[in-house]
Amino acid sequence: MSPPNNPTPSRSQMFHRTETLIGKPAMMRLATARVAVFGVGGVGSWAAEALIRSGAEHLLIVDSDTVCVTNINRQAEATARNVGRPKTDEMKRRLLEINPHAEIDARQMPYRAETRSTFDLGAFDYVLDCIDSLSNKVLLLEHALEAGATVFSSMGAGAKLDPTRVRVAPLAESAVCPLARAVRKKLGRHGTPREFLCVYSEELPLEPREATACGTGACACQPADGQAAPDRPDWCRQKKRINGTVVHVTAVFGFMLAGLVVQDIVAAAEVPGEAPSEL
Repeated sequence: MSPPNNPTPSRSQMFHRTETLIGKPAMMRLATARVAVFGVGGVGSWAAEALIRSGAEHLLIVDSDTVCVTNINRQAEATARNVGRPKTDEMKRRLLEINPHAEIDARQMPYRAETRSTFDLGAFDYVLDCIDSLSNKVLLLEHALEAGATVFSSMGAGAKLDPTRVRVAPLAESAVCPLARAVRKKLGRHGTPREFLCVYSEELPLEPREATACGTGACACQPADGQAAPDRPDWCRQKKRINGTVVHVTAVFGFMLAGLVVQDIVAAAEVPGEAPSEL
């Protein structure tokens, strides 16, 4: 039996429950907000999906990687059927299936010194940092803050098991997380403000209980020829250690980032005298 050929539902139908909660002015602001998500892995993929399901319609998603079989346990776009395909393409397809009205700019590339000039960060209302690489993460944070975008950043979600320990605070006030400590240190050296909000965990990182082939060249996700393309770095080999990860933690990080965007938009919609634009 073939699936029913249902017409595309209207925005008001799809987001009725969200609008019931936050009101029409905030809903219109959310639909017109421009959000950039850098990194669509275990955290960023869920942040992007939560934003689209909430009613955001203008999204840039950036990631240089392809779907690895080891991503299936925690990344929204990863399935047993799309291993090897670009993460951004698969994420875009998933997001447009949720809301065909959305505009998704998907770019399969890393954010780093060589590519930063291709991004106009000042054109975005919000920049979500879900990057793993420390150097590229710091670079993005510095440039997004300089551009005047509202920045929300994810710290380390790997090697964590307890979602009740996830917190939101200014980076300067974060604690326990080794990645947050390293980011604070690097930004401090450059004189970059560290008051932007970040999502982090107060849980001490857990030691791996099993060995991993990831990063050794023997992993199942390695390219067939054993070589990573210049624009698709082999991130596993660049990491000092491969941590175990679980979706009930990484997704919480992503949902909290999306929640920060929605809450900020709701707060702005409640400011007297500021009327939102019509869709």
